[in-house]
Amino acid sequence: MTKLMSQMLRSLRCFDWPLLLILLAFFGLSMLVMHSAVGSTDYRFAGQLRNFSIAFFAMWIVAMIKPPVLMRLSVPIYIVGLILLVGVEFFGITQKGATRWLNLGVATIQPSEMMKLAMPLMLAWYFDRYRNSLSLMDFMVAIILLMVPFALIIKQPDLGTALLVLASGLVVIYFAGLSFKLIVPVFVLGVSGLTLLIAYQNELCQPGFDWVILHEYQKSRVCTLMDPTTDPLGKGFHTIQAMIAIGSGGVYGKGYMQGTQTHLDFIPERTTDFIFAVYAEEFGLYGCILLLALYTLFLGRGFMIALKAKTQFGRLLAGAITMTFFVYIFVNIGMVMGILPVVGVPLPFMSYGGTALVTLGVACGMLMSISNYVPSVADQRQYLEH
Repeated sequence: MTKLMSQMLRSLRCFDWPLLLILLAFFGLSMLVMHSAVGSTDYRFAGQLRNFSIAFFAMWIVAMIKPPVLMRLSVPIYIVGLILLVGVEFFGITQKGATRWLNLGVATIQPSEMMKLAMPLMLAWYFDRYRNSLSLMDFMVAIILLMVPFALIIKQPDLGTALLVLASGLVVIYFAGLSFKLIVPVFVLGVSGLTLLIAYQNELCQPGFDWVILHEYQKSRVCTLMDPTTDPLGKGFHTIQAMIAIGSGGVYGKGYMQGTQTHLDFIPERTTDFIFAVYAEEFGLYGCILLLALYTLFLGRGFMIALKAKTQFGRLLAGAITMTFFVYIFVNIGMVMGILPVVGVPLPFMSYGGTALVTLGVACGMLMSISNYVPSVADQRQYLEH
């Protein structure tokens, strides 16, 4: 009995308690909003409870894995992820016009979700391995490692997940020491493209105009963002209804389970991509400030873990994971508020989801592993040798 208690106490030491308390707050808030959106008898409420349980268990398991082990697993995980993405290309399951899933016989998986973590793992390992002799060629190789899965995910097509994978990889490359001078031209190019899009919106959004690099539905999302009223009952419906819900919540909100846009079924995908509209309508501006404060605490803790990490690998991985969470939050809330195009990016710890929530749990487990890691003398010697 004493030995069992000792093992249980040792397993609890893997938790980063400030991060865990923040996640428990998200759990309570998420279940509260989910109950309001669908009711306690709906399968999605029970499903979200199950998803959180699996995510917390996955987080606990990963938190007990030391960063040196994660380093050794980085390359195999990346290679398996690439193989699965290629498998989707040839043997994938098509649903709603997108081929994103792969049937392995025992389960159907979405390999692109795996790449959200495999990408920063791989690049963190790569830059840690060559930390003492980085050159421009190393950054070029890193960009190739990033662009291959990005291109495969774009082809599915899955723009939302592709952008998250791209963001997680670019963050690692930047944190590894990429010169800011190389980033400025890309930033200028992006701003110039956005300016041209706004200036020539009417011409570019004509039905027969081909954007080449984007699918027609993706072009429609961007054009709808520019002016949702052009198709208020079609492509602009999601954005308009979400904005109405947020505005109608006002400062104090309509109250728990009192959201009219929600309960009259005007908000589409109210348990997944547009859960923030449900929350904002019922809890208002003050509730949104509370949610954003909670996200700020979470991101702050993630960056603190990155700063205190004992190895280059830990710093790069923790920083990339934290910034990926920031992109999740920024893109989803921006999409719901009508300042970004509608893409399939869930709101972390709030949106209903199985695979996505477990992925977030694994990411938090990695943060906890990095937070609690104290390298032994043997680990330090081995690290310096490499």
